Amino acid sequence: MQYITPLWPAFPEIFLLAMACVILIADLFIRDENRGLTYFLTQLTLAGCAALTWVTASNEPVHTFSGMFVGDLMSDVLKLVTYFGVISILVYARDYITLRGMFRGEFFALTLFATLGLMVMITANHLLTLYLGLELLSLSLYAMVALQRDSAQATEAAMKYFVLGALASGMLLYGMSMIYGATGSLEITRIASVIADDGAKNLVLVFGLVFLVAGIGFKLGAVPFHMWLPDVYHGAPTAVTLFIGSVPKLAAFAFVIRLLVQGLGTEEIQGHWQQMLAVMAVLSLIVGNITAIAQTNLKRMLAYSTISHMGFLLIGIVAGGLNGYASSMFYVVVYVLMNLGAFGMIMLLSRQGFEAENLEDFKGLNQRSPWYAFLMLLLMFSMAGVPPTVGFYAKFAVLQAIVEAGHVWLAVIAVVFSLIGAFYYLRIVKLIYFDEPADTAILAPRTDAGLLMSLNGIAVLAFGVFPQPLMTLCASSILASL
Repeated sequence: MQYITPLWPAFPEIFLLAMACVILIADLFIRDENRGLTYFLTQLTLAGCAALTWVTASNEPVHTFSGMFVGDLMSDVLKLVTYFGVISILVYARDYITLRGMFRGEFFALTLFATLGLMVMITANHLLTLYLGLELLSLSLYAMVALQRDSAQATEAAMKYFVLGALASGMLLYGMSMIYGATGSLEITRIASVIADDGAKNLVLVFGLVFLVAGIGFKLGAVPFHMWLPDVYHGAPTAVTLFIGSVPKLAAFAFVIRLLVQGLGTEEIQGHWQQMLAVMAVLSLIVGNITAIAQTNLKRMLAYSTISHMGFLLIGIVAGGLNGYASSMFYVVVYVLMNLGAFGMIMLLSRQGFEAENLEDFKGLNQRSPWYAFLMLLLMFSMAGVPPTVGFYAKFAVLQAIVEAGHVWLAVIAVVFSLIGAFYYLRIVKLIYFDEPADTAILAPRTDAGLLMSLNGIAVLAFGVFPQPLMTLCASSILASL
């Protein structure tokens, strides 16, 4: 393979890194009353990255940095969704972090560095690049969880996240070293060609694969590597929980495609990791949906909901082929859209000294604001997979792919536990429309946050009615990257 030397495929990453450093230094000279300037520069940086990604987009894979970096349609689409997600997070979180003393340069700098880690993971074509992107993301998130220094709950969550995250990173690195020992290369495309030539009978390679899948399972929050998820979701400030629970899943999906599908996707070894992912998918569906029923805290409920959603994501990967991978990509994009709305609604309902994170806090929302109640209904229906929302089509696409792959038993399990999971989503709808309000405070979010929430809810419905353009984009992205 012949590599090109120009840096233009990495312009968005270079621009983001430069601007993050500028914002970090500039914030030292900005007074607290003018902190909105830091916020504005952060949003401008993300918009600039989106523009650069759009300009440098290529239908054909382009390698640079001696093959360590790849720019293709899949990475461009995932990065654009990432920018949209982070911009939305900052809009939703502005009032929330201001009232809690977190509207500081550290928050915005860490957000940008975490986003840079996501971008590096999405565009990595080398095991070391993948690992560096992962660590940049993880270290930024550990600090963001603990940013509310006066909160013992947030500090405890950060410690748990750090310890378990370090363990998972060690397993991942150990697996990568075994892959390197078995193939003699760290470059993903080179690993694939070596395995294709020599076969997958090397025992070291199989052991390395086990450690890799374990590390990926932790980053996705799939059972049995889910133990960190509920405590971190619950303990972290809601703005940080929204970040952890949304855009990193896009990078985790890219991680799976790059490492397992592109690097270890030969027929003989593919069977090994498909079996492991199938077991993780089934366990995630069972544990996530059943445990969520018992939760009274909405953030913990959404944490277990995330575990079940990752089960569906893994089912698409297990299905394999263009249809399966495209369905998984569609699912993860939809999941990010739904999570942005759900956690955004929690932040819109929260106020000074009050976290709207319990189910009771949503009682009678329809009487306080019929419009926001309707938006929350759309989001819950979508998460439950009720037509005509986009969540229904996302689950249907994954189930169709797994049935076509011949794993009907997996589809049956997914449907059964999806029906069980519908209970805890519909329970929230019942509280919103049929219970008396426990809180009568008027909802008056910022204009930009209210408008974005409205667009978010409408998008969940619009993509459900017209899913084909997004599905076609996902299929084209996967086709161009394989």
